[in-house]
Amino acid sequence: MATIAVFNQKGGVGKTTTCLNLTAALSLAQRSPIALDMDPQGHLSLASGLRHGTTQRDSIVSFFRDGTPLAKLLYETPAGWQLIPATLELSKIDAMYGNDPQAAKKLKQGLAEELALTGAPIMIDCCPMLGVLTLNALLASDKVLIPVSPDYLSQHGVHRLDSALNVLEKKLQRTFERRIVVTRFDSRRKLSYDIYDKLKQRYGDLVCKTRIGETVALATSPMHGLDVFAYAPNSPGAADYRALAKELTETGFI
Repeated sequence: MATIAVFNQKGGVGKTTTCLNLTAALSLAQRSPIALDMDPQGHLSLASGLRHGTTQRDSIVSFFRDGTPLAKLLYETPAGWQLIPATLELSKIDAMYGNDPQAAKKLKQGLAEELALTGAPIMIDCCPMLGVLTLNALLASDKVLIPVSPDYLSQHGVHRLDSALNVLEKKLQRTFERRIVVTRFDSRRKLSYDIYDKLKQRYGDLVCKTRIGETVALATSPMHGLDVFAYAPNSPGAADYRALAKELTETGFI
């Protein structure tokens, strides 16, 4: 089972878009993925089609607050893959467990007890802040996928995140296998190529060869509660995420 945290502290880099569409691509490849929405904004839940009826009792909040088994919180999305949704109440978890040193291991234990035997790849859409929720996601994961848009501030954010992961690795005495995927790539802008080249120079093979173009279908599909394959299967965005899933699978990341 591969458990992958999709994380970047910088907003607007396509974190949720990547988690959504990579999960959908794995589903189309018959990998039976499970997605966890660990962001209180609940954007992955909304983009997956869960617009109404989700409460804190049947979301990831219930796992942290009440100890509800993760397997009982699984929803089947309209596209056919499984999701554990989030609600705004998730934002209170940091305050509830901020002083508990064992709280960061809760999700890892829950996955081991409930979902590990499925063998399904697990995708975690992380909160963009490095708090209790994100630490739970990172400690539960063996891989970290870092989306980055081709601009200076986003590039700088990757350097900071990479440094933070290095510190965590030393503290926890374990490694986080990571990949960087460039999103919102505009082939008409020289800056897009410059940022991509600088990332390749610094991180080498950790940077995915596949680049995710900025397209209308990727921006529009969440409005309809659909991944890009369900919304526009023949679009460039669908082709990009299909290629990303293939690359990550063939290189052993998934």
